[in-house]
Amino acid sequence: MNRTDSQILSSAGRQLLSRRDFLSQTGTSLSSIALASLLADDQLLAAKRPVIDPGQPHAPRQSHFDAKAKNVLVIFCAGACSQLETFDYKPELIKRDGTPLEGGPAVTFQGPAGNLARPQYDFKPYGETGKMVSDMVPHLGELVDDIAFVHTLTSKSNTHGPAENYLSTGFVLDGFPSMGAWVTYGLGSENQDLPAFVAIPDPRGVPQASVNNWGPGFLPAVFQGTPFSASSPIQNLKAPQPFTGSKDVAARDLLRFINQEHLREHPGDGTLAARIASYELAARMQLSVPKINDLSTESPATLKEYGVDSANETKAGYAKNCILARRLIENGVRFVQLFNGAYASGGKLNWDGHSKLKEQYDIHGEIMDQPSAALYKDLKQRGLLEDTLVVWCTEFGRMPMFQKGAKGRDHNPQGFTAWLGGAGIKPGVSYGATDELGFKAVENVSSVHDLNATILHLLGLDHEQLTFRHNGLDRRLTDVHGHVIHEILA
Repeated sequence: MNRTDSQILSSAGRQLLSRRDFLSQTGTSLSSIALASLLADDQLLAAKRPVIDPGQPHAPRQSHFDAKAKNVLVIFCAGACSQLETFDYKPELIKRDGTPLEGGPAVTFQGPAGNLARPQYDFKPYGETGKMVSDMVPHLGELVDDIAFVHTLTSKSNTHGPAENYLSTGFVLDGFPSMGAWVTYGLGSENQDLPAFVAIPDPRGVPQASVNNWGPGFLPAVFQGTPFSASSPIQNLKAPQPFTGSKDVAARDLLRFINQEHLREHPGDGTLAARIASYELAARMQLSVPKINDLSTESPATLKEYGVDSANETKAGYAKNCILARRLIENGVRFVQLFNGAYASGGKLNWDGHSKLKEQYDIHGEIMDQPSAALYKDLKQRGLLEDTLVVWCTEFGRMPMFQKGAKGRDHNPQGFTAWLGGAGIKPGVSYGATDELGFKAVENVSSVHDLNATILHLLGLDHEQLTFRHNGLDRRLTDVHGHVIHEILA
């Protein structure tokens, strides 16, 4: 069947040619599967892919259903922040401190396992819910009545790079689109003068998987994230002399005219249209991005609340990044990914506390806690949480025992914590549970795919319907897995 034939089919006829009906009528032979693939390529099979205008690739698009959230802010703690030192309180682990884990692994990711080790910080109840939170993150503890915890995330990898890939893209291998790319592919953006998707690296550097966390994979490159921070703005954004003022405006007007004429002479050239759209966005960003990056307009009280006045330069830098994240959300950027922690460094630059966990977490907690909590409170105070979903996450958790001969915890993908707050989230909820030692998820076990499916759902996107055809397959963020965690939704 060719496109000419397909065009004469009625709407009812097209529905009869759905994948399910077709395969049920013709069996599962290789020829049937091949024909089904051809039909999908000719768009005769059902698919709810976004319709992208190459000339306006970031134009706002309709969601699959009514959305609770318009924007997403992800706080990504790179290096695997321990659930046992933050939000997953385990009194039994305190009782059994210094004893061996019976039946536990003799060898973990990085070497032989030692004895069980109590949390390295005290816990106390916070809020009306009485949620137990570590003394390492007292400012985040103040948020417990507003947010929902998922204590039973699991990952497919115990290695930083692949696990970061898995959290950000749904796959452990390289080459797949990041969540922000999927979201902007599906929904576009409300602001055409700023990137639809911004990644803000930590002042200490980029995470282990680097650009994979904000890359487009096999999606069109226009949907990749734009990385910049408060201290590292977009390079080469300022127009060079003598192209400033009226000369700059005149040059842009001339270039726009030439581009449009060229496009008119080559109708239907999607690549050309996309390139022109990218250049025009870059031109608009010359005016919009410097304003976003200019924190001098923030009040002294706001700067102090975030911790910008800290003598700790890294904390002050991360605090500035948090303010930048709020300003991006405030200006309609669809997806903001804010990183806390950099690449592998033996835990010196991120949360990878193998040997000196307490010593290193004293540093990392001070950097992350106050600015992150201030960001959430600021979003709430400004009314931005009505439309914004906030997600705090990390690539996997840590073991309940110390490594043999060390004072740190090894990698643990079998049960770790994330939390969500803001638009569409039921406040004050703790979903799922790990075992009495915080070792494995045992109650309402969830996967990273479940987390990602839930995020898409709150944006009005069906994770099974948001697809892109690549190498003969309808690919999606959640692969062939995932379910929405409805228990944490308002």
